[in-house]
This record gives sequence, C-alpha cells and structure tokens, in this order.
Amino acid sequence: MAKIGYFLSSEQFTPKQLIDQAKRAEDAGFEALWISDHFHPWNDEQGQSPFVWGIIGALSEATSLPVSTAVTCPTMRIHPAIIAQAAATAAVQLDGKFVLGVGSGEALNEHILGDPWPSVGVRLEMLEESIDVIRLLLGGDEVSHHGVHYEVQEARIYTRPEQPLPIYVSGFGPQAAELAGRIGDGYVLVTPEADLVKTFRESGGGDKPVQAGTKVCWDNDADAAVDTAHRIWGNQGLPGQTSQILPRPKDFAALQQLVPKQDIADSVACGPNPDKHAAQVREYVEADIDEVYVSQMGPDMDGFFTAWQRDVLPQLR
Repeated sequence: MAKIGYFLSSEQFTPKQLIDQAKRAEDAGFEALWISDHFHPWNDEQGQSPFVWGIIGALSEATSLPVSTAVTCPTMRIHPAIIAQAAATAAVQLDGKFVLGVGSGEALNEHILGDPWPSVGVRLEMLEESIDVIRLLLGGDEVSHHGVHYEVQEARIYTRPEQPLPIYVSGFGPQAAELAGRIGDGYVLVTPEADLVKTFRESGGGDKPVQAGTKVCWDNDADAAVDTAHRIWGNQGLPGQTSQILPRPKDFAALQQLVPKQDIADSVACGPNPDKHAAQVREYVEADIDEVYVSQMGPDMDGFFTAWQRDVLPQLR
C-alpha cells in the first residue's frame, strides 16, 4: 500500500504557513512530508521562497513526520560539502527520519551566482560527483577530494546521524532515471510515468523506494479552483525542457499564459469532488510509485485538510 504524504510548497507559502500545514497534515493522517528547495518561485503569483534548511529545523520541533527534500540541487548554488553538513544536521534534528532528495536543478535557481548553465549530460555528471562528495563527508572521516567539478580540502562533518542518510535521486527522463537506479537509495519524480519507474528499477533501483509529488486545488467552487490552479501553477503545463532552462520567474509567468486553462483542468483535481482527488493519487500508485506527496494549491486549507481526512485518505487505504 502506497504511503500518502503532504507536499510543502516552499514557492507558495511563508515559513509559518508551511509549519502550520505540516502540523495539519500530521493531524489529518498524512504519513510524511515533502518540501521543495528553491531560490526563486516559478512565478511571482506563487510569491515565496524561504530557505529550506531553516524550515526543516522548525519542522523537526513541530511534527514527528519524516521529511524529504524534493529536491535539493547540490551542484551550483550551494557546494555539495555544505549540503552534506546541512543534511547531516537535518537528519540529527529529525532523529534519522530524513531523506535527502537531490536533482540536477533548474536554471531558475542555479544561475544566480553567474555560473553557466551546462547541458543535461554535464549536469548529471556534476550531480553524480556531488553525491560522491556528500557520501564521503557523511562517513565522518576527514575528506580531501579533487574531482572534475568539486574540490574539498581537509573537511570533516562532526554533527552526523547515527544511521546512514538515504539519498534519493530525481529524474524526469530515461538518462536521469538510469542514473538514479545506479547510484540512488531511491528515486524521485513528479509524474506518474511507469516507464521511468521501470527504467529506475531495471538500472539497479530494484525495490528501492520511489517518491512522487502532485498538486491538487481543493475548493468548494470547481471553476474558481481551475482559475487558481492556472494562475498560480500554470507553469506545470509548460512543455519540454522549459522548466530546466528559463532563468527568471517573469519568464515562466510570460510563457504560462500560453498554457490553455483546460490543460490544467484536465491534469489537476480541481474542486470539492473527493473521488477526483483520490483518482489523481491512484494514477501514481498504478505507476508503481511507493510514496505520493500531495500539495494543496488553493487558499482553503481548512476545506482541503477536512475533506482529505474524511473523504479522500480513507479511499486510498
């Protein structure tokens, strides 16, 4: 039976709102938490982007649920040695109930220090080396590493969890799914694509956990929910490599005007019908995904958590 968790959207909510949602999610019966790691939101309508490691520290005191980053890019904006220290501290704070989800990132967040934006192959190569660096440091010994992309000199992490920290690798194409299968302790994606899960499992992933995130827009008024989903998260409907290469929130805002509202209505459970919400999650379960994390886009958090606790989660169990 798939685990159903709640997806904390750092791009849309303030730190205090995220902590409040985490508490409500635990009370409503969600089993774990996902949290996005961004420097920018996708567009200005989303309007937030707090520093994820500060939020995770607060989550460790506010709930008892496991937490995964979905996902952190450890290649450009923050050096992998610093990510290793941050993740080790998070795992200690959360009593070991922490998963470091990593990915090759988006120009939206990673271009901010002036680094060039490399090709997919180079980004995956950087990701693989960064994971090597993180694992070396999490071992607890003094590390010196001289690699193709990263240099570490005489570094040692002192505050570390007692158990090994799992690193799950995200990937939205076959090349990245294969890398996740080869080096990840689990796999992360955002679409119910059974082919990618199969590639992960056949590339060495086996029966390791697969996590995925999805967004819904609960509202008593289904039409208003579609309007909200299109206005705030219309970027989800952009095709191809758009999400990897656009550098600014205003670029996403400009392009998402081209996404037909009907596309969002067709792909996102909008409105109060619990069966529709449950059906969206089942698509992920049927794609052989083990853990599904759900985010509420709309403003009616009371309505969302009440409906999911009473009418949706019981259907999925």
